[in-house]
Amino acid sequence: MSFRTVVITKQSKISYKNRFLVVKQDTDEKYIHLSEIDTIIVDSISVSISAYLLKEISNNKINIIFCDEKHNPFGELIPYYSRHNTSKKIKNQINWKKLDKDKLWSTIIKNKITNQALLLQRIDPLKYNLLLDYARDVKIGDKTNREGHSAKVYFSSLFGKDFIRGEENNINNALNYGYAILLSTVNKEVVSNGYLTQLGIHHKNEFNQFNLTCDLMEPFRVIIDHFVYYNQDRELDTKYKLDIINLFNNTYNYLGKKYTLKDSIKMFIKNTLDSIEDLDHYQEFIYYEG
Repeated sequence: MSFRTVVITKQSKISYKNRFLVVKQDTDEKYIHLSEIDTIIVDSISVSISAYLLKEISNNKINIIFCDEKHNPFGELIPYYSRHNTSKKIKNQINWKKLDKDKLWSTIIKNKITNQALLLQRIDPLKYNLLLDYARDVKIGDKTNREGHSAKVYFSSLFGKDFIRGEENNINNALNYGYAILLSTVNKEVVSNGYLTQLGIHHKNEFNQFNLTCDLMEPFRVIIDHFVYYNQDRELDTKYKLDIINLFNNTYNYLGKKYTLKDSIKMFIKNTLDSIEDLDHYQEFIYYEG
């Protein structure tokens, strides 16, 4: 089972040789077997990469994320086909019924708000019950926007009443970086299951090619939020980014057992996509520290 996240931060040449990723920096060469790699993060614009390696990365379903000159993720490699029955899956996805999508979205939002409440139980217990009330009050399709109301309470409890999502500051930079890694991790699983990331169940922005991913990642955002809360005075340097990346190797409770976050996401995505027409089989991810 693949388990490594490889982060490349210096000028390098990366290539393929005999089932190995080869990273060459000056006179130094490192070899990592592809079977061990789950994700590659290219955190430098001074990296050259061979086309043959890109093909092997795609064939082996390895996630590769590219960062810009400010070291923020800007893109990733997504194969056209990664499942034998992709065409059938996409046809089913196009024909998903609106009512089924709305029911699933409300279930996901209840899951998300419950996780937010569980985090506030430790940080701001007075808001814990309020968020649980919001979770219980979610309607089909979240027509009353309990998600938005919860977010206002939640983020002000974590980062103060003056905090605004979207402003340029250390907290938002760290949240955005973590969410970008989370989005890429979920993208990989959506594509691996044969679906299009563009066609969401709730998100429908014509300029967003990851609408479905944005839907499915919601219950996991709390893990990034929690970590940033306890590190909100830090600058988003290389060490901080590596600490965020390592969250995906931490263990969490899912389906009564402990799994790494990567494996929990993998199982959750499959379970959720399989349950869209039968929500009795939805297996929620409830946040506890592993």
